[in-house]
Formats: sequence, C-alpha cells, structure tokens
Amino acid sequence: MDGNPTPLAQPLLSCRGVSVDYVVGNLNARACNRVTLDIHPGETVGLAGESGCGKSTFAFAITRMHNAPALISEGEILFEGRDVLKMSDRELRAFRWKETAMVFQSAMNALNPVITIGEQLIDVILAHQDISRDAAWARGEELLETVGIAKSRMTSFAHQLSGGMRQRVVIAIALVLRPKLIVMDEPTTALDVVVEREIMDELQDLKERYGFAILFISHDLGLMGEICDRIGIMYAGNLVELGEARQVLEQPRHPYTKGLVGSFPTIHGPKTRLHGIPGNPVNLLQLPQGCNFQSRCTACISRCQTDEPRLVTVAETPPHLAACHLVSAATEADTKVVEEATS
Repeated sequence: MDGNPTPLAQPLLSCRGVSVDYVVGNLNARACNRVTLDIHPGETVGLAGESGCGKSTFAFAITRMHNAPALISEGEILFEGRDVLKMSDRELRAFRWKETAMVFQSAMNALNPVITIGEQLIDVILAHQDISRDAAWARGEELLETVGIAKSRMTSFAHQLSGGMRQRVVIAIALVLRPKLIVMDEPTTALDVVVEREIMDELQDLKERYGFAILFISHDLGLMGEICDRIGIMYAGNLVELGEARQVLEQPRHPYTKGLVGSFPTIHGPKTRLHGIPGNPVNLLQLPQGCNFQSRCTACISRCQTDEPRLVTVAETPPHLAACHLVSAATEADTKVVEEATS
C-alpha cells in the first residue's frame, strides 16, 4: 500500500502482552502468548500465519468476544487510552460496533438465515441509536448502496445472495455506526479472485471515505502486500515478525516468514520452485522448551532448544522486528562492531 499514515503519540489501539488461554480441566493451551501490537488511526495492519496460530483468537480478544473455555489471562488492551479489559458490560456494549466492528470469516454463518438482510441491518442500528424504524430502514438501504448492493435486497434472505453479496452485507453491518477500527477475519475466504478484488477495492474506497483503521487477518500474503501498511506474522500464538509490508515480504528475517513467502508463486519474473515448510504446527498442549519453531526450522541452533526468542529490532527506520536467535545474534554482533568503532 502506498504511503503510511503518520504515527501518532497515542495509537488508536494498543495491545500490550496480551495472552489468551483455553483452559479445560487441568489442560491449558496458550493460543495467544504475550502479543504486543499497536494500530494507528487510518492504518491497515495485516496478521498472517497458519491455521491455529492465534490470529482469530487475538482478534476476538480486542473486543472481549471470547467465551469459556477461553480466558484473557494477562496483558492490557487500550483503545484511545481506555482499558477494554476493565469495561463494564454496558461500556462494552457501547464499545462494540460503535468504536470497533468485526467482519467475521464466514458471511453465511455470520448472517441469520431466517430473517431478512434488512431486519439484520436495522437490528444493529436500533440497538445503538435512538431513531425510528423507518429511519433505520432508510439508513439500511443507504448502507447497502454504499457497498454496491441494490436497496431492493433489504427484503432478501442470506441464501438468496451470492457469496460476494453476503460478504458486502457483513461489511455494511460493520459500517453501521462508522467505527474507528474494523477487524476483518479472513473476509474473502471461499470467494473467487475476481469477487475478492472487487470487495477489496471497494473496502479501500470506503476506508478513504470514512477514515477507519483495519486489522486484516488472512492467509494471503500477496493480498496483504497490496492493502496493508504493516504486516505481523504469528506462529504458535507468538508474534514472530512485524514490520512494513514491503520489508516483511521482500526482506523476511524470521525462518517461518521466509517459509511463508517462499510458498507463494510470483506473477512477474522467472518461474522458481516453491518450497513448503516441513513438518506440522506444534501442539499447544505440548510446547517444546525454547523456540516453538525449532522442529521445522532448517537453521535451528542449540540455543533454540533452550531459550525462547524475543522480538528484537532488526531495523530502526522503518521499525522491523523479529523473534529469532539468529537475528538476535546478528544484532548483537552489529552493536558490538559499532561500539568498538566509536570507542
């Protein structure tokens, strides 16, 4: 994406050390492990990784949408300086959809199959705004037209719409109260590439019109490279790399990120052999000592089997971070060289 928003002193969303556990009896699976991430006004941040890496778990934590056995066990989630984890039920109800809205992964599952699209739209409007039913209906028609759907579809049911139209309806519902942040959990899953392109172009137009920020969760790194300002990579609940989209895709520093990037074909340039990531994702109930990626990493060293890597700064401008002992060693070596040269 061309041009990054100017970072503000206070981010729109600031997550600090957020952990989410799934607790069943004596078993505890940490699906999100001390994740720290900021999102600034008007910024689009992508979150990528394999299924089960914790992307959606982190997204649900932002608006406290988890139910048992999920538990936000530690950390801080600040939205414009307000602590989301300390909000009362009433405050949380006002916060959802008005400040932060969510576009869920499967539009067919997100929409109620037995009531019309119009009824679902005005339900959200009437729940948060003191207006008449007729005014809410008119607002619903306006929202449908905003996302490229004829207002006559207000009386349609979800099964009467195509996959792309259903996804547009879910986006319209998310835009009802003009939120400042929209969390999109794989919004184009199961859509063909033509419809996907239409929806993403439309989303970009809506973002420029209304100025909201986006947390975009997807497996499609190519798509992320086009629409995101920054990209974060998650593995086994950990944020293992974070930086500007171009940095992460063209100069990945974590071995897992390199594997993901190397798994996608390029449209332009010479054909190259694709290489998948060997092995399987780690079992969250049986995490190894040290780095969670060690059994699948071709560059594993002895330290990886004993110490858990932490995010370190790879580049200062623009900021690029990675959680890998090889990166840490290189950074320490560079620092030592600089100190010796200036002493």
